[in-house]
Amino acid sequence: MSSSKAASLASRIVENNTPYSSRRNTDEDEDDEALFAELEEEIENNSDAIGREHGLKALKAEMERLEHVRKNQYGRYSEITDEKEVVHVSAREPRCVVHFYHPNFKRCAVMDKHLEKLAPKYLGTRFFRVFVENIPWLVEKLYIKVLPCVICFVDGIAKDRLVGFEEVGNTDSFNTAVLELRLSQSGALQRSLQSNLEPLFKVASTQRIRSDTKDDVFDLDD
Repeated sequence: MSSSKAASLASRIVENNTPYSSRRNTDEDEDDEALFAELEEEIENNSDAIGREHGLKALKAEMERLEHVRKNQYGRYSEITDEKEVVHVSAREPRCVVHFYHPNFKRCAVMDKHLEKLAPKYLGTRFFRVFVENIPWLVEKLYIKVLPCVICFVDGIAKDRLVGFEEVGNTDSFNTAVLELRLSQSGALQRSLQSNLEPLFKVASTQRIRSDTKDDVFDLDD
């Protein structure tokens, strides 16, 4: 697919769904459905049968991927209240960062603040919190004794846990980057998965992401 218009439409879809998209900070969201429809029309008009077939397959795959991301609240720090759902999600999703909290603990609120900042940055990881009183069986099974407790799951296996604030400076005023660096050691943090449209239309989504590269490192001075 070499159409400049098709490449432009694919680029806009990729841009709209990157962690750093300005769309996430405005109320005037561009209509992805309209973009997909327009891109589909461009692909259908392609005279190359093989290119048309590949384009439609990539478009369908990308629509399914984005639907999964939105349905499962990737990019958001959410809360799950049902114990069975917690078990199901942490076992099903490839990467999860789960905060086991209690509203009476001040440091749990501090942890919430930092995880809310990290969730939009890592669209390849599911972030959510769980009220410990809602999951007594799981609390016992995971030996959760001290709060806040953050457990990182990779492919359904608990790979790492952060208990309290000792490993992030033992202070309530630690920097989000410190927590980010600590959680990255488990392999549970992953940025957005590659769009199915990128290789097909040769769209360099990195050109659409904010150009300041400090977001690609753990800047402890932020």
